Amino acid sequence: MASPALMRTMTRCSLPGWCSIPRIQLCKYMSSSDLDADLKKTVLHDFHIDNGGKMVPFAGWSMPVQYKAGVLNEHKQCREHGAIFDVSHMLQSKLHGKDRVKFIESLTVADVEGFKENSGGLSLLMNDSGGIIDDLIITKTDKDYLYIVSNAGCADKDQAHILERLEEFQSKGHDVEFEPIWDKALIAFQGPAVVRVLQEGVSFDLNQLTFMTTSEATVFGIPGCRVTRCGYTGEDGVEISVPKGDAVALVMKLMESKAGTVGLAGLGARDSLRLEAGLCLYGNDINDDTTPVEANLSWTIAKRRRKQADFPGASHVLQQLKQKPSRRRVGLISTGAPARQGAELVNDSSTPVGTVTSGCPSPLLKKNIMMAYIPQTLAKPGNQLSVRVRNKTYPAEVVKMPFVPTNYFTAK
Repeated sequence: MASPALMRTMTRCSLPGWCSIPRIQLCKYMSSSDLDADLKKTVLHDFHIDNGGKMVPFAGWSMPVQYKAGVLNEHKQCREHGAIFDVSHMLQSKLHGKDRVKFIESLTVADVEGFKENSGGLSLLMNDSGGIIDDLIITKTDKDYLYIVSNAGCADKDQAHILERLEEFQSKGHDVEFEPIWDKALIAFQGPAVVRVLQEGVSFDLNQLTFMTTSEATVFGIPGCRVTRCGYTGEDGVEISVPKGDAVALVMKLMESKAGTVGLAGLGARDSLRLEAGLCLYGNDINDDTTPVEANLSWTIAKRRRKQADFPGASHVLQQLKQKPSRRRVGLISTGAPARQGAELVNDSSTPVGTVTSGCPSPLLKKNIMMAYIPQTLAKPGNQLSVRVRNKTYPAEVVKMPFVPTNYFTAK
């Protein structure tokens, strides 16, 4: 049961009914202790407030859930132009040492050895049961380190897990060191205007920076940045790791550009954008008890890793790959009231068959979209189910994801 103080905060943070953030994602990380304790603040905190940001507790941080334009307009801003998200709460880190690749592969399903220099990809930090500790982006730089970005809500448990395994690894004579990055902010710049705007501020050709590749760069005169072609919206875009002292200046440079329309966007739009793109939110759609196969993330398990069967939980995960799991993450569209996390899915006999993990009305499609885990036998696109929302049932259809086509720049 939420405390009265928490309920008051949730009321103040309420957003339009189609956005799931205040009732679902924020609640995952909010507690009465969040309200009593000092929240961590990104270097852009005051900038958000000065620009009309509505600040809420999220994963122990004070973060903007929306600005004056509102979540719907921020969502459209990203799909049609360019949107800036402060993601400095996420954990940036480096792995050093000659055995750094071997170490990260002992924790994940990635073939980091096979990555080209200055490229990377989404991977999964695994437990020994085949569950997902976190999802993270691993980049193999052309320097003496791997660059890793992982979720804010998992930062403490990720570091504890990595350091525990690191001690074991080092005790066997291996050379590896873990370095959290505390002196950099992280800015996600997403949308079709990104290249036009950013190209004015970098000396290299952004057409050479394809999806999931990276480059160190001076950006609008700011040295010591790292630009990675990636994001969490389904749109083309970049994430820029920038020295903290220069983060505000960088955001202002992007917003002042005449090459495209650029605006700020908060957690609310970030949630609806990622859901349209069919992307998982850790804690909602994947967790320690979810396997990559169940989550439809089997593509993250590299071919060499499958063959060698040497990642944590490999025996269970590889068995599921061969025999198929009992449940799968699927996308659904529905009519009527939008379904939120926890809503029950039923078959034509009103028998419960699954639970919604994320859901909201799609601003682009004008339909309710959701993700859920249902039995493998029901997971085929086109299958008809129903979803219960406030004691009423509404038709729901299994569909392919992403709900909205992605625009990642692959240069194919």
